[in-house]
Amino acid sequence: MDVVRVMAAPEKMSDKIETFTIEFANITANKCDIEIKWDNTSVTLPISADVETKVMAQIDQLMNKDNKPYFNAAMYYMENGKDLNTALGWFDKAVEAQPTAFWIHHQRANCLAKLGKKADAKMAAEKSIELATAAKNDDYVKLNEKLLKELK
Repeated sequence: MDVVRVMAAPEKMSDKIETFTIEFANITANKCDIEIKWDNTSVTLPISADVETKVMAQIDQLMNKDNKPYFNAAMYYMENGKDLNTALGWFDKAVEAQPTAFWIHHQRANCLAKLGKKADAKMAAEKSIELATAAKNDDYVKLNEKLLKELK
């Protein structure tokens, strides 16, 4: 009744692990390692999935509908090394749809900073501070203040 069977090379560890341990390590969006450890032996099993193709297809599909997820798509592009100019355009549309959403202004500021547009990033961060202060969200005020310090 095996679901999967793999061949793996055990490695000798310098330290001993008293309790049988299974860990997920080296986690990224598309892969991770399962590490199995016991006594002085370790086995690493790499696991990968084609998340990229599925997410990009989903973004393409959703962007052709009336209720477009501009913010989520922009975040994915920004966090995964995609076209930052496209992400910025989507952040702009997300701001148009929700002008008082301080979290969108903050992420827009991050995107502008990554594009090297420091003056625009500062303005976006200051707008986010203004909106976060009005919403009594000190966490976003601090995040924006930190970003402003980094932009100096």
